[in-house]
Amino acid sequence: MSTWGIVVAGGAGSRFGTAKQFESIAGARLVDRAVETATGACDEVVVVVPEGFAWDGAPVSAAVVGGASRSASVRAGLAEVPTSASILVVHDAARPLATPALFDAVIRAVRSGADAAVPALPVSDTVKRADGDRVVETVARDGLVAVQTPQAFRADRLRAAHATGADASDDAALIEAGGGQVVIVPGEAANLKVTTPADLAAATALVAGASWERS
Repeated sequence: MSTWGIVVAGGAGSRFGTAKQFESIAGARLVDRAVETATGACDEVVVVVPEGFAWDGAPVSAAVVGGASRSASVRAGLAEVPTSASILVVHDAARPLATPALFDAVIRAVRSGADAAVPALPVSDTVKRADGDRVVETVARDGLVAVQTPQAFRADRLRAAHATGADASDDAALIEAGGGQVVIVPGEAANLKVTTPADLAAATALVAGASWERS
């Protein structure tokens, strides 16, 4: 079963203040770390980059310009994947510490019959819904999980989901909307998403510390 990876690195980094995927941790850019791990787990990799950026990282099957939204960027990557691919793995460059074991886990789940597989961690914090600075309600956290990437999919289901042109915060939401089966595999606490400079500092500390080891 041919497996292709799409590394999404097309964002402008508005919340970070710059294109965070090109920031470095211990001498390696976030996007390069993501591409390296995806390349080890997948047969081929496509990387999605911002407009005006010429890919200068490790060799990949294709480097394409992203769209105005995350979903549009994934669709740009999908267009470079041959129809012969059986499994697609979508990963955010903003999660540079995902391990090879996590990629393998989601891929195995799809090979076992799921339409999609996502890594997730239980929500431990109390969650409240807010309207501006006012709390509207406290949300029961029973059954709530925080979802990460990489996310793996049956290629035909992901293509069909994106053919609708819909946008979502992650690709699994599109599979859910179409009635597909999405299963959960255990996520990794170190697989944090770099959104702010503080997140980058935390990721740097994890790489430097003995508490984080690449599988």
